[in-house]
Amino acid sequence: MTFVITWLTDNDEFPPVEQALTEPNGLLAAGDSIPSSRLLAAYRRGIFPWYSDQQPVLWWSPDPRMVLFPVEFRMPRSLAKRLRRRDYEIRVDTAFTEVMRGCAMPRSDEAGTWITEDMIASYSELHRLGHAHSVETWIEGELAGGLYGVSLGRAFFGESMFARVSDASKIAFAHLVYQLKRWQFGMIDCQMNTAHLARFGAREISRTEFSRKLTELVNYPKPAVSWQFENDLF
Repeated sequence: MTFVITWLTDNDEFPPVEQALTEPNGLLAAGDSIPSSRLLAAYRRGIFPWYSDQQPVLWWSPDPRMVLFPVEFRMPRSLAKRLRRRDYEIRVDTAFTEVMRGCAMPRSDEAGTWITEDMIASYSELHRLGHAHSVETWIEGELAGGLYGVSLGRAFFGESMFARVSDASKIAFAHLVYQLKRWQFGMIDCQMNTAHLARFGAREISRTEFSRKLTELVNYPKPAVSWQFENDLF
């Protein structure tokens, strides 16, 4: 298959998201680096990187887009039962790079990872600047699972999650959604459609609707709170 996309050099801006390909769905541009400044600019426009070590940096804006509106979150009964046990601790931003490396470990049905060393370095810089966050589930003093993503205004862009103990990533996700709802965040970007996310209430919307909502949410002032979760969410 032959297709043509924009190649980004050092100071190039992203093309309009409407120029993204339909096949593969959402491929918009490519380049050879992923500086944190470009990464931040990408999220503001609803663009995200997804590539492997053997590829250039590929930038995507799929249509439709999978999102979760916090007010539409559905709690599976099994997870609600697990949360009531309260045999875990939720921490925020105490092990960001370790969470990314946990997410980078290949799953049993995958041959490799799309979370490269360059990507870890760029997101870690966004974390240092206060834009990227990790939500961590700790059990018996050990990191059992968690997730990471990017926060801009009142939008959160979920990137990846992992679990070393059953349900650990789901526990972190539930706490994230409830806290974002309390902070009046309007949308969690889930990027791609999966049955796992749909189980929690995530659904697809058009790229046009996503872009409109995103423009509204990313321009909200940063919430006047630190990224620390409250203890009475459940």
